Amino acid sequence: MAQSTQSEIKAILGPTNTGKTHYAVERLCAHSSGIIGFPLRLLAREIYDRVVAIKGEASVGLITGEERIMPPGARWILSTVESMPLDRDVAFVGLDEAQLGTDPDRGHVFTDRLLNVRGREETVILGSASLKPVVRALLPEAEIISRPRFSKLSYSAPKKISRLPPRTAIIAFSADDVYAIAELVRRHNGGAAIVMGNLSPRTRNAQVAMYQAGEVDYIVATDAIGMGLNMDIGHVAFAGLSKFDGTRRRRLTLAEMAQIAGRAGRHQRDGTFGVAVTSGDPPEFSEVDIERIEEHRFPPFSHLFWRSADLDFTSPEALIDSLEMSPDHNALRAAPQAEDHTVLRNLMNDAAVMPLVRGPAMTKRLWDACGLPDFRSTGPDFHARLVSRLFQHLGTGRGRIPVQLIADEVARLDSVQGNIPALSSRLASIRTWTYIANRADWLDDPAQWIGRTREVEEKLSDALHRQLTERFVDRRTSLLLRQRGPNALPGDFAVSDAGDVTVLDEPVGTLTGFRFAAAMDARSGERKKFLAAAEAAIPAELARRATALCEARDEAFELRLDVGGKSELRWRGGIVATLKRGRALLKPELELDASVARLEVPTRETIRARLALFVSDHITQRLRALQQITEAAFSPTTPPALRAALAPIAEAGGVILRRGLDETLQPLTPQERKFIRGLGITIGSLSLYHPALLKPAAMRLRLALEAIRSATPLPPVPMPGLGLLDRPNADLAKAAAHAGFYPFGGQMLRFDLLERIALKIHDQRRGSAAFEPDMHLANSLGVGGETLGRVMRELGFAPIGGPGSLAWRWTGLRRQPAAQRRHQLITPQNPNSQNKSIA
Repeated sequence: MAQSTQSEIKAILGPTNTGKTHYAVERLCAHSSGIIGFPLRLLAREIYDRVVAIKGEASVGLITGEERIMPPGARWILSTVESMPLDRDVAFVGLDEAQLGTDPDRGHVFTDRLLNVRGREETVILGSASLKPVVRALLPEAEIISRPRFSKLSYSAPKKISRLPPRTAIIAFSADDVYAIAELVRRHNGGAAIVMGNLSPRTRNAQVAMYQAGEVDYIVATDAIGMGLNMDIGHVAFAGLSKFDGTRRRRLTLAEMAQIAGRAGRHQRDGTFGVAVTSGDPPEFSEVDIERIEEHRFPPFSHLFWRSADLDFTSPEALIDSLEMSPDHNALRAAPQAEDHTVLRNLMNDAAVMPLVRGPAMTKRLWDACGLPDFRSTGPDFHARLVSRLFQHLGTGRGRIPVQLIADEVARLDSVQGNIPALSSRLASIRTWTYIANRADWLDDPAQWIGRTREVEEKLSDALHRQLTERFVDRRTSLLLRQRGPNALPGDFAVSDAGDVTVLDEPVGTLTGFRFAAAMDARSGERKKFLAAAEAAIPAELARRATALCEARDEAFELRLDVGGKSELRWRGGIVATLKRGRALLKPELELDASVARLEVPTRETIRARLALFVSDHITQRLRALQQITEAAFSPTTPPALRAALAPIAEAGGVILRRGLDETLQPLTPQERKFIRGLGITIGSLSLYHPALLKPAAMRLRLALEAIRSATPLPPVPMPGLGLLDRPNADLAKAAAHAGFYPFGGQMLRFDLLERIALKIHDQRRGSAAFEPDMHLANSLGVGGETLGRVMRELGFAPIGGPGSLAWRWTGLRRQPAAQRRHQLITPQNPNSQNKSIA
């Protein structure tokens, strides 16, 4: 393995579901060779299959303690961290779940790989954000890249087992608890898959596959589920928050809780976590726990566990001394005595072993034997007896384990009779011999025994899977789900036009859009069976609805602007999406409703495309004029002076006060002004507007889009057809100013009516000579004399004569400070403060 300091080192840090592992696989495949170390054999196998699909079986290797697939031309290797081949020179090295350097048992191995193993060209360290200060201290040359979680993780209130939502993983911390909870789930919900650390990878794969295929909707697991296994989990429910760690019973750390809870919600799909209520007092998350897990804020690690990798094999005593060396860095702590270390100490008092250990070679061989994992979980003292028995063969004669010994042990374990505990015990034992078979220097014919032990392990794994399924899965429900399939509806299932769902004519709930709500009494007694049948058929109905939605005409959709602070898109009475801020005013983004977001990705994206087309067409139909203005304003073919004039008009939604635009309008040529008018824009004395954008539907949609853009509720909208607002409140006045109303003291006048008045008045005047405006004009437009007087002043006219005079004179446009104009838009003035001489 390359040790060069020239290797580029990156630390990709963040919570679960940030795509860290996916990134590492991409980088691995981009190099000419490489290795990634994983915390679990199961995860290494999963990524191995993925890389084989990319690079081909002949170029990819897999190395774990119990499995070794190494084609002669293997250039890309996936392995467990403990089994990483350190003697290979590769371009790329990846270390997954590097935060396990804080684990008392295995942490020193992860720390060693983090400190010492490098790719020739690139090294990538993946782990929790809590690693950042330790990485900075130990690897100052590393580039640290923080990645946010793809989906949202939020807390959900405690629920009884019977009320947990489908696609839930229930977490317990002992085999007895796992089995007891799985039995409850079978009774209430039809069945559950089982995932525990002491199951063989083949059994775990079969159980996970059953869950992933939808044969069961629940999975009961230990914390083994937290290490990077990718499953379709929507909710994680903790049946407990404490566990026995081999030394004592303790509460889970915040990082452990987050690692497990993070299995909920994958990729872009949000997830939840909470507590499963079984019996007695349920475990409780503190408010601090919930806040930090939701926001992915955890205390930083201050150190990693370390054990010297430079071991002295001169003698067992020298080996012990080198194992117990202290680290020389503040960010490292001496690792607690690990299992192999404890076994070695036990064997140093073994009179049958120690006489065989003479010299470095035999000390090294003894150390290799001490590394045999305790798959049976018997404890270091009992496990040391097995190691002693094996070493008495490895340290004498030809240094091989006798064929008869392994043959007798494998034959004894080759039986599928017995219950779940018996099969589990045999599986743990055969995994021990599978590990031994993969040590090429321990057996005369390792290839034969690799095949033989693998055969027995697979046979036992399949038998255990069958027994787990028979015990914890309701076969009838499972069979019903498989027979119906993803696209078939049973004859006893029906959905009315109103969305009422029935099974055998029994009402079980309602389906609104894509949301199914069970009837209040549907989960009681025998009616559970009807509900279970309905829920099994719902996915097929949702698939049919997805097709119907994508083929629906625009009339089938309803856009409700600002319902409870949101603008909703509905179909068949149900919410399918909401609008949120997009790239531009006329291009809002779609946020699919949770009921739609749970559908398969291709279906979901097809729905998104159809809804986006509807929204685009809806906006085009009502705001075509604004689209044309916007396109002209930002088109590179539009002359700069025109763009400068059109851009603020487009930004304001096609209606804007003229004040403030004079500097951009003044230099325009007659042809450029003609171009603006050609877009339908009226260039008035006091405003610029497109008449179509003042119509009620267009006005309401414009205000809604502005509210979406600013992430604020839709303000009050002027009543359709109303041209004059009398003493509007502050909120309505502010909205009306955006909608296209001009303020005059306590009243506001719509732009088009204002400009009609302005045009008529200018037609009546003769230069700057005094004249009396036609009051019939004000009355015909519903404008009183006071408002007409204010309009006259705004247009640049001044009253002449004494009290009672109706004469006015043209003086030129009045200039008003912008600050005063903004105040008028929000707080209408007292109309009594205005000059009333025109009245």
